[in-house]
Amino acid sequence: MTLRVGVIGAGVMGADHIRNLSGSVSGAEVTFVADLDAGRAAAAAPPNARITTDPTELINASDVDAVVVASHDSTHAGLVLECFEAMTPVLCEKPLAPTLLESLEVVQAEADILAATGARLLSMGFMRRFDPGYAALCEAVQSRSQGEPLLVHCVSRNSSAGPGTSSESAITNSAIHELDIIPWLLGSPITEVSWQAGRSSQYSSGDLKDPAVMLLRTADGALTTLELFLNARYGYTTRCEVVSEQGTVALPEPAALALQQDGLSRTGIPADWRPRFADAYRLQLQAWVSALNHGEPAPLATAEDGLRASQVAQAMIRSLHSDGAFTKVIY
Repeated sequence: MTLRVGVIGAGVMGADHIRNLSGSVSGAEVTFVADLDAGRAAAAAPPNARITTDPTELINASDVDAVVVASHDSTHAGLVLECFEAMTPVLCEKPLAPTLLESLEVVQAEADILAATGARLLSMGFMRRFDPGYAALCEAVQSRSQGEPLLVHCVSRNSSAGPGTSSESAITNSAIHELDIIPWLLGSPITEVSWQAGRSSQYSSGDLKDPAVMLLRTADGALTTLELFLNARYGYTTRCEVVSEQGTVALPEPAALALQQDGLSRTGIPADWRPRFADAYRLQLQAWVSALNHGEPAPLATAEDGLRASQVAQAMIRSLHSDGAFTKVIY
């Protein structure tokens, strides 16, 4: 079978999904691309795909079996609900929605569909669950071969923040990955959080305090530290180390070209997250497409996972506006 996929959003992430679905994922064909900028849609679309500036037209098209939502965060909830109305399976990039209220609406809508038809339509794009490094890390932690996990140290650095990024959107758009992956890694929900910041980089602006340090406590008692630095300038890096009772385990450093020239030895650092997580995005899309083609549940993060990440994010935002006070997560 060939799954006919429509992609909404032809920016950086949407264009990457289109390339993967067209060249690296078997059993899929991109038939329709929607973007508010028709020129951008045309540039990203494969040769035989139709383009539109109206995502509703794409969702209801007869030549679309499933939809990928990779448009602006503010559009996610509304577009997912439109996919539900059309009974079309949808893979939604994180976050599920910028607000908790919208996330709750989406989860309730899918629950109603599940009760009526037995079908789950929504998959969440928390691609780190498919990253080979994170998968190996999760297996090592959950085996408890080093005893119980005590501390987790995460670092997420970008070369530069996107236009208009604030401390709040840094939580809901960037830190959201760790807010999902830490409970998945430890097998324990996040119960309370704290947001901290010191001196900001000269490159941060507006309502963004950068870098920030976030503390996450899980129900098992483990404490996670997350350094989020969106204007680190030198490139993109992500790290995760779990400290347990009898040892530590950490993400492997990704392979990088080693250069030796003019008395110097150096390795390259990617400018953004796409090279680092290229395998994760490809494997996630392949798992989604294969499941839909075989009529099986997609083994991706669920609407409930997206809601839980949003609930943790809202607690973190409350801490941000409460001078970093530890704040309980309300599920």
